[in-house]
Amino acid sequence: MNALPEVLAVVVVRDGALPGGADETVAETGGAVLLAGTGTARAAKELRTARSTWTVESAQVGPGSLAATLGPLLDGVRIVLLPASPDGRDLAPRLAFGTGRTLHAGAIRCGTDTADLSRADDSLEIRVRFTGPVVVTLTPGVRGIGRPIEPPEPVTVDVTPAEVLDAEPVEVRAPEPETVELTEADRILGGGAGLVRRGEDGTAVMRTLTEVAAWLGASAGATRVVTDAGWAGHDRQIGTTGVVVDPKLYIALGISGAAQHTGGLGRPEHVVSINTDPSCPMTAMADLGIIADAPEVLRELDRRRRDA
Repeated sequence: MNALPEVLAVVVVRDGALPGGADETVAETGGAVLLAGTGTARAAKELRTARSTWTVESAQVGPGSLAATLGPLLDGVRIVLLPASPDGRDLAPRLAFGTGRTLHAGAIRCGTDTADLSRADDSLEIRVRFTGPVVVTLTPGVRGIGRPIEPPEPVTVDVTPAEVLDAEPVEVRAPEPETVELTEADRILGGGAGLVRRGEDGTAVMRTLTEVAAWLGASAGATRVVTDAGWAGHDRQIGTTGVVVDPKLYIALGISGAAQHTGGLGRPEHVVSINTDPSCPMTAMADLGIIADAPEVLRELDRRRRDA
């Protein structure tokens, strides 16, 4: 096996599916990644930022077993970076403890000597300097991936899985569209200030958007104006100061398309804009522009949802 680089992304894979934030984490390392779990060869073909890929296949995903198995392989790696996905957050502390490394969780940037960490519900940013080998988790949806590249042929690492007392998964459930992290959502209905008429309860309007989105098998997102007004949580904010998303379908209701918002859209396969302004940036970039009153469209969708 080729020696692993000093800076390496470690991504846990389940049944060939990459977790949210995988490509961002790989991009932050410069393209070096070790995939561990089940279906790693299939997952390697889905990466869009990898330049060098190693795979460690296991019979099942257990954080204790993976930590004990991967630990010896990472001796020469100075920075181990994981996406702060559920599996990444499970593995990171075990990996740090087993290899005697410092753990820095919730990074929004990770360099070769420092990491910037988000604290106090994203209201505080602190910088830490590395004094030795570290494990770092990167928050999904804050970095973006840039231009996709063709994935390289992965190098298979043959190791004997460590047998340790481990957590045993009972059931892995598909996430509900209403609560799934926006970075992992395939369909998103985004609500902007134009969705709330003067004097209306913005929180109630966004609740309706969430219910309609769930009915359509989608998740609800929002612009910064909406989250700053307190009508939706900041975890629903899409944009350069929110989360970066990359859905297959994005439907924008009452969103003009400010650069701060569109900068967080990634590369959706399809964009639909519902707005009364045919010349707004969101409609201009959309595959389909519907010139209509967004609040009325939402009300009609909600009526049909209730009648279904």
